[in-house]
Amino acid sequence: MYQVFLGVGGNVGNKLLNFQKVQKLVENEVGKIVARSSLYESPPWGFLAEEDFWNQVLHVETELEPDELLSIVLEIEKLFGRKRDAEYYQSREMDIDILYFDDLILSSEVLTVPHPHIPKRMFVLVPLAEIAPAFVHPVLRMTNRELLEKCGDELSVKRIEI
Repeated sequence: MYQVFLGVGGNVGNKLLNFQKVQKLVENEVGKIVARSSLYESPPWGFLAEEDFWNQVLHVETELEPDELLSIVLEIEKLFGRKRDAEYYQSREMDIDILYFDDLILSSEVLTVPHPHIPKRMFVLVPLAEIAPAFVHPVLRMTNRELLEKCGDELSVKRIEI
């Protein structure tokens, strides 16, 4: 079994329902969710939008290989109307990023693991540090907690109480 961390987020539509749906799809198509962070709200990163984003990190056990996982993640995003052909960030119902895949280091035309923006994004590091504070970034050799402490992102990240 591979240990995978997925970052999920969106800012369009019924956010709570979207997160419930994506978790069911991940469980059915990817593998067992062994941990899920709290939901967090933050402003858009890298662009302006009317609605703030909700974000969460899922720790999933899967038998899928990285390319299989990517293919399924992209199919799940399509169910939420996601189009990845844009050259810029935009509002969306659901975005799923493969953050970590065990301690794999991979760089291809279609997939980079670990996700290259992990150290720059508070909305990823806060939920990662919540459920996997001691997990070591395989390239930077720092834990998620250490990355969070060093992160220069100043966007606010608030836990959502539901």
